[in-house]
Amino acid sequence: MLLIDGKKVALEMRKALHKVIAGVTAKGRRAPGLAVILVGDDPASQIYVRNKEQACKEAGIISLPYHLPAHTRQEELLALIADLNHRSDVDGILLQLPLPKGLNATQCLLAMNPAKDVDGFHPENVGRLSLGLPGLMSCTPAGVIELLRYYKLPTQGKKAVVLGRSDIVGKPLAMLLSRPGEYGDATVTVCHSRTPDLAEHCRDADFIFLAVGKPRMLTADMVSEKAVIIDVGINRTPEGLCGDADFAALKDKVAAITPVPGGVGPMTIAMLLKNTVQSWQEHR
Repeated sequence: MLLIDGKKVALEMRKALHKVIAGVTAKGRRAPGLAVILVGDDPASQIYVRNKEQACKEAGIISLPYHLPAHTRQEELLALIADLNHRSDVDGILLQLPLPKGLNATQCLLAMNPAKDVDGFHPENVGRLSLGLPGLMSCTPAGVIELLRYYKLPTQGKKAVVLGRSDIVGKPLAMLLSRPGEYGDATVTVCHSRTPDLAEHCRDADFIFLAVGKPRMLTADMVSEKAVIIDVGINRTPEGLCGDADFAALKDKVAAITPVPGGVGPMTIAMLLKNTVQSWQEHR
């Protein structure tokens, strides 16, 4: 069984980005800047933001934090985004979700300059992804593909099952897996809460990608020995963090699997940094 180590791959990516940034800044150009907007004091969001700020530091990206109170009004948040859209020292804007009650996340994302939308959530970037055009890709799905590439697990000609149809993971991941190429060209089935015979779909799959938010829902009897399991889910349980796959039951049966934590999670942040550097390089 191959254990897919996202922490290791993400570390190598940060080092590579640091090298790229150092090479350019040595010639007198400013370092890339990432504005991170956190509204309210949600503990999980605070942890995520701290991790992102630390990763920025390691890669050589300037983190520009904006920690706003939970009672921030929609107009104030939109005004901040408008200001960041026009600032020359800001290459990427990250709006930490979820937002407190009363704030409209969709309206905020639509107000963002697509060229600075390093999460890849803006409709223009989603549209570019669907058409196979260059652009800022949704971080988690792009991180998944990067893991497959690093460990030489091609999906071309394989059967892939994506569990979950969210706009953030399931849909964009299905699009990436359908694109031409060695780490695309899969026959993709998107499953969800209304899918009958879920276990049958999974047992027939070469690759299973989980993003549903149900602890240990994928069990050993639902997969074959050839399966590669990529677990995007992260669930807080009384026993600690776990994924959507029953890791303990699956690890000795399948061909390859990601742990939770330490699998896809670090790759999401690494791709966020990569998108920031891409934006910085394209808008010199």
